[in-house]
Amino acid sequence: MISSIPKWVGNLFEGALRPNVKVVETSYISRRIKLVRFQGDIAKMDFQIGYANVIRVSETELRNYTAAHYDKNMGVLDILFHIHGNGVGSEYIDTLAVNDEVYISPPRGKRLFSPEIRQQVFFGDETSIGLACSALPILKKSKHQYHFFFELGDENRNVPHLLGIDNVTVFSKKETFRNEQWVSDLSIFKTLDRKQASFVLTGNVKSVQTFRKVLKEKTVGKIRAQGYWLEGKKGL
Repeated sequence: MISSIPKWVGNLFEGALRPNVKVVETSYISRRIKLVRFQGDIAKMDFQIGYANVIRVSETELRNYTAAHYDKNMGVLDILFHIHGNGVGSEYIDTLAVNDEVYISPPRGKRLFSPEIRQQVFFGDETSIGLACSALPILKKSKHQYHFFFELGDENRNVPHLLGIDNVTVFSKKETFRNEQWVSDLSIFKTLDRKQASFVLTGNVKSVQTFRKVLKEKTVGKIRAQGYWLEGKKGL
């Protein structure tokens, strides 16, 4: 996915990239998790679990974010942002206030949800919480069996609970999903019918790669993976 464009290209396509939504509400779920509600014409947008919207965060930078909730009739779109303070996207989102106008693209990307599989396991970090919020109502309505696993910073450990996410296990980032043996020893592998489950892995690329490798060795049903960010790489 494109993360940056030359300034002259941005200027050339200024009409296409003009603001199309307005910020109508902001709040902080934690010091590092910001919820922003946008309002605009989203009637023709195709929202799928795993799709992402591009937000223009500067003249030359674009970033991908997953919708946590949308209502086409009301024309509102909610996105949860991880304010980590280490990049232009995070800095831009942190400054967003009511009445600011923003460019948001239609969602696109990889579908991560296989509704025909009754057992669903989701793994991720702060950047994956919006995905969990979007999937939860569908999982509940369809009476899926599901569980969410998050690796979160200590200041964000209570965020899933505050957002109403149930069937959730939160690990500290001090515990490591970078260690194959540690992942292999997780209790989930003792209680779940792995061959009948779907695993959706998102968030940090290194954690996703480690978890995916362990799952493949254990011969699970279906694995869908999408790394959202990687240390030292801008705008993944």
